Amino acid sequence: MQPGKILVAEQDGSFVIKLVGDVRLTLCTTMDEFFDEMLGTSGFVSVVVDLADASNIDSTTLGLLAKLAIKAKQRFAYTPLILSTNPDITRVLESMGFDRVFRIREEPLCTDEDLGELPVLPDSEDRVCKRVLEAHRVLMGMNESNRAKFRELVSLLEGQCF
Repeated sequence: MQPGKILVAEQDGSFVIKLVGDVRLTLCTTMDEFFDEMLGTSGFVSVVVDLADASNIDSTTLGLLAKLAIKAKQRFAYTPLILSTNPDITRVLESMGFDRVFRIREEPLCTDEDLGELPVLPDSEDRVCKRVLEAHRVLMGMNESNRAKFRELVSLLEGQCF
């Protein structure tokens, strides 16, 4: 399985984020920092998350994506678009309530030639643990099914991260 990477492009405040390969918590610092930077941009207009080339997305990544959508809605009254051409990934998104915080389309981007890869940021084990915990808390807040699904993991992480 291809290791995960994050490709990005921006033009006039419109961002495209493309997740490629096996996207896991090893990219959580990179992703979380970029999302904060992007949403802090004074000219932010929109964001599209393209999952067409993602082979796997772990729950930490899902939590960070949910956090992105929730913050975009709170700060800009904007609902991001997520593109998912993999029926398995689309099913996971819908089962976790992503259709409430994203517009989901099952079509790929026309081209990704202008996307550049984000360099992976290093982080301490403690800070990664806190990001993983926060991502899963966001997922739990999306619906009762997620709350039940991640309750034990969050309890375990709360004991380890503090």
